[in-house]
Amino acid sequence: MPADQQPLQPLTASEEAFTRELSRVMLALPRAVDADITREARLPLSEYTPLMHLSEAPGRAMRMNELAAACSLTLSGMTRVVTRLERQGWVERTKCDEDKRGWNAVLTDSGLARLERAWPTFLWSVRRHLVDHFDGLDLPRLTAALRQVATASSVRG
Repeated sequence: MPADQQPLQPLTASEEAFTRELSRVMLALPRAVDADITREARLPLSEYTPLMHLSEAPGRAMRMNELAAACSLTLSGMTRVVTRLERQGWVERTKCDEDKRGWNAVLTDSGLARLERAWPTFLWSVRRHLVDHFDGLDLPRLTAALRQVATASSVRG
C-alpha cells in the first residue's frame, strides 16, 4: 500500500461475494464462449476476436500493436494468431503507409465471410452465457462501471 493512503477497510460480505463471482466469470465466460464457437462454428474465440475487431476497423485494417491491445494479447501472441489467420487466407499483413516500420493486419473478403458464418454462433453463445442473465438490469450503467474498472486498471497496470 502506498504510504500516503489510509489503511483500507476489509471487504464486506457482499463485496467479497461480488469479487469472487466476478473472478469466476472472468475465467468461465471466455471458456464457455470458446467451447461453443469452436464446437459449432469451428473457429476458436482467439481467432474470432481479431477477425471481429478487423471487421469494425476503417478499411478492415489495424496496426498489429493496436490489434494486439484490442484483443488483450501481447504483440508476439497476436503475431502467432495472425500467422494462423494468414495461412487460412482470412488476414493479410501489409506494411504501414505512415512509417513503413510497422505492419497492418488486413481482413480479407474470405476472412469477413468466415466471420459472418461464425457470428450467429457467437451471438447465441454470448446471449446464453452472459446477456440473458442481466435481463431487467440497467445495462448502460453496468457497462459504464465496467468501463471505469477497465480504464483504471489499464492505466495503473
